[in-house]
Amino acid sequence: MVFRDTIKEPKVKVEGAGCDLPLAVSLQSRVASQLPAYLEEGLGFSQKNLHSLASFLLSRKVNPKDVDKMLLERQMLGFDLERILLKRMRSSVLGRTGENHDGQASDDSLLPGLHEDTALDILAWSCRSYYPNLACVNKKFKALIGSGYLYRLRRQLGVMEHWVYLACILMPWEAFDPVRQRWMRLPRMPCDECFTYADKESLAVGTELLVFGRELSGFAIWMYSLLSHEWSRCPPMNLPRCLFGSSSLGEIAIIAGGSDKNGRILRSAELYNSELGVWQNLPDMNLPRKLCSGLFMDGKFYVIGGMSSQTECLSCGEEYNLETRIWRRIENMYPVSSVGHPAMRSPPLVAVVNNQLYSADQATNQVKKYDKTNNSWSVVKQLPVRADSSHGWGLAFKACGSSLLVIGGHRGPEGEVIVLHSWDPQDRSMAGPEWNVLAVKERAGAFVYNCAVMGC
Repeated sequence: MVFRDTIKEPKVKVEGAGCDLPLAVSLQSRVASQLPAYLEEGLGFSQKNLHSLASFLLSRKVNPKDVDKMLLERQMLGFDLERILLKRMRSSVLGRTGENHDGQASDDSLLPGLHEDTALDILAWSCRSYYPNLACVNKKFKALIGSGYLYRLRRQLGVMEHWVYLACILMPWEAFDPVRQRWMRLPRMPCDECFTYADKESLAVGTELLVFGRELSGFAIWMYSLLSHEWSRCPPMNLPRCLFGSSSLGEIAIIAGGSDKNGRILRSAELYNSELGVWQNLPDMNLPRKLCSGLFMDGKFYVIGGMSSQTECLSCGEEYNLETRIWRRIENMYPVSSVGHPAMRSPPLVAVVNNQLYSADQATNQVKKYDKTNNSWSVVKQLPVRADSSHGWGLAFKACGSSLLVIGGHRGPEGEVIVLHSWDPQDRSMAGPEWNVLAVKERAGAFVYNCAVMGC
């Protein structure tokens, strides 16, 4: 029997940009050279329209030589750039949907009888599962949904829904909507056979699902867009790698550590901006590590676990401050397990809910919570499935809004199924050993190869 799980998400604060005009012209030219073509063509950006962005940079006393770096740093531009893009997108979108010049409602508006701003707010608050159906209504709705404007508006309004993306056996990727209890199959990825059968890693960032793997020609990244519902090649990392730690925060993601094509264990890290579609090198970590895990907590990026050599396991973690661009080493952040060979164990199974870190222990089948003050772990719950049978492999442990999500295989008299379990740590009625069965996926085998949760 399937039950519905309630998902919550805190709202996002939006701040305005400062305005100062000196040197704007010189900055505008540099900013314009860094903006991708889609901002200029699709959103109507021009030299005149860059005044606000240049003023914002100047108000923070930005050196023009640093603009290219600043454009990639979400924590520096924050939602000021978001407001600029949202305003331009609104003008572009409404220009296609027949808005009156005086802003009044018209029979040709999205929702006749309502002003366009009201209509857009209503659509933004609507369940995004209905967006594909809305896109089929007419060309106006298709242009609106495909523009990505509603997702930006949802972000500004603090509206967020989470979908789970799964790849089991060699079946195509599927998405699960917990609110409507609906499974959706993604188009088949147009990759080569090597990529299909090789080990892969996945990450959801913004409205994109990134799948990292290896093709005959080397490392490759395939990207599924929620806007176009198509797969395409994602720009490669500056230093392609595998077995890395990664996590996303809104429209940015950080990849840290891993192994390069020659098997060298890396200490380098990169930031990916899904809005600009570019990778930026970050400062190196203190230690090289592979088979590690990444996470965002309290606005900072952490990497824990992994191996610094073929035999040495790491119990220390590292914290990256996005504002200071400095890595800080944290001793004994993730104790090394003595069970099984280290190269056989999966990377740490970790998830962050309400800025609290949880892990699924591969050896004891327990959920543990991290104490930030004492730098220690305590047991809070038993896992609903076994993680020790395959040393943590084949099991997904993710955050889904305010809930923890455990996805694993189950073999029963009727065959193998994938079961999605959820638990809200703040729900006192669920404090006992029972987990909520969110969904059951039949004929999917009993092994989860890849899993990512997209919130937008």
